[in-house]
Amino acid sequence: MLWTLARTYLRPYRGAISVVIVFQLISTLATLYLPGLNADIIDEGIVNGDTDYILRVGGVMLLVTCLQAVCSIIAVYYGARTSMAFGRDLRAAVFAKVETFAAAEVTRFGPPTLITRSTNDVQQIQLIAFMVFVILVAAPIMCVGGIVMALRQDVGLSWLIAVVIPVLAVSVGFIISRMRPYFRQMQDKIDAINRVLREQIMGIQVIRAFVKGDFERNRFEVANHEYRDVAIKAGQWMSLMFPTVMLVMNASSVAVLWFGGHRVGDGTLEVGTLTAYLTYLVQILMSVMMATFMFVMLPRAEVSAERIQEVLDVEPSVLTAPGAVAEPVRAGRVDLEGVSFSYPDAEEPVLCDVDLVARPGETTAIIGSTGSGKSTLLNLIPRLFDATSGRVLVDGVDVRDRALPQVWGAMGLVPQKAFLFSGTVATNLRMGDPEATDDQLWEALEIAQARDFVEAMPEGLDAPIAQGGTNVSGGQRQRLAIARAVVNRPLVYLFDDSFSALDFATDVALRRALRPVTAEAAVIVVAQRVSTIRDADRIVVLDDGRVVGTGTHSDLMDTCETYREIVLSQLTEQEAA
Repeated sequence: MLWTLARTYLRPYRGAISVVIVFQLISTLATLYLPGLNADIIDEGIVNGDTDYILRVGGVMLLVTCLQAVCSIIAVYYGARTSMAFGRDLRAAVFAKVETFAAAEVTRFGPPTLITRSTNDVQQIQLIAFMVFVILVAAPIMCVGGIVMALRQDVGLSWLIAVVIPVLAVSVGFIISRMRPYFRQMQDKIDAINRVLREQIMGIQVIRAFVKGDFERNRFEVANHEYRDVAIKAGQWMSLMFPTVMLVMNASSVAVLWFGGHRVGDGTLEVGTLTAYLTYLVQILMSVMMATFMFVMLPRAEVSAERIQEVLDVEPSVLTAPGAVAEPVRAGRVDLEGVSFSYPDAEEPVLCDVDLVARPGETTAIIGSTGSGKSTLLNLIPRLFDATSGRVLVDGVDVRDRALPQVWGAMGLVPQKAFLFSGTVATNLRMGDPEATDDQLWEALEIAQARDFVEAMPEGLDAPIAQGGTNVSGGQRQRLAIARAVVNRPLVYLFDDSFSALDFATDVALRRALRPVTAEAAVIVVAQRVSTIRDADRIVVLDDGRVVGTGTHSDLMDTCETYREIVLSQLTEQEAA
């Protein structure tokens, strides 16, 4: 998976990668050239007392060192730029893919793991890419070049290399194989921490209201400790890595000095050659150690790559069909014919054989007990889900046969949970129409009964809105969400229990102000409050996902017992009449 991602997203940076390879090659060759020069200084200059030779070769060493440093800086610079760009593109690809997800895919993964995959997992891959450019490119050159240069210095000691490198490779490979399962567990535990933390931040009011601070602290502590335990186990194996490498390296250095020292004493090996050979051996082992350091991170990056690829490989359940109708919706007529819907892996359908009609200039209301499928039914119209069976028609065309932008562009959805984005009042309202003027925004705010509190803000339309709209009240949040839909002037208005946080006077005033705006649009309202929908042209009553009554308020009071029970639970007989 890691190789697949790298091959796909590093392709645009082949030029920069070539620069990294070339300069890493020059830098490594310069590093390999230095021990040979040092051996010449010892054997030719120091032994013979030739100061001019020492200064001359020392000057060459200085120039080679400067070249090595400059090439290394350039290679690291381009390697860092390329790896950061790789991470940026990969993060953008994950985000773009998640943007195509329908509600089913978002529910399947869950927000915590999608956040982790877009941040921590991408960071792991970005880090391994940087290490490849900076370390892994140089390591094999150093290793192979070091072996060649060591053989040039002396063949008799080369049996040590043939022993040391396999021992080091086997030791490191065993440790890495034991570490890999823990890295996947670590990413899963990070998901769990994100999930608990996200719930606690979003539900802070509920936690305080029910004095559940200690309980939530314990939940977070459990998740935190589980991550700690797995990280410690991975760290225990990782802690063996460098002692093992250093043990092999030091043992090999001792062996070189032992066997080489005997040959120096016999006069068959010069001191400079022994020094150079020892340096090359250390360089070889250092290159193996650098590669080892990268391979420590590789298992975790592979796990992260698998998790990212899982997101990128998902085919969204809601897509624009080939040959879809690209013409815009012109009237806004909505029909549901025999619609049923089941959530994935659910034992029973949420909706069963539902028929619904919504005509331009009319208000169609949906009411029912909690869990009867009202919000699910509403979400099928803008195609946030696809119906399991039956058809959802807009202007007589199945929404699955229309281009998604055309479907969404005709809808003005005010969700059950009024969500505002970080920014200002104006930026939130202009999500409906980016070209809307300030006058149009104020008009929408007045219709939504939100003008007074926005005018009371010192910055007016430029007043800041926190993420989720947490710096305004629930009622204000709902009114701003309604104003956002009004700015768009859609052909179909979808209100999902959007008046529940409003007092009765504001509710009445808002619905009165909406009538002229929605005179030529189809309005579909989901509500719990009977007073909100009693004047609707058509009321659809749901019970356990089935339509048990359709008609006006007065008709349903006489013909639908379920509707009558809902009404009398909120109003007296006289008020209901």
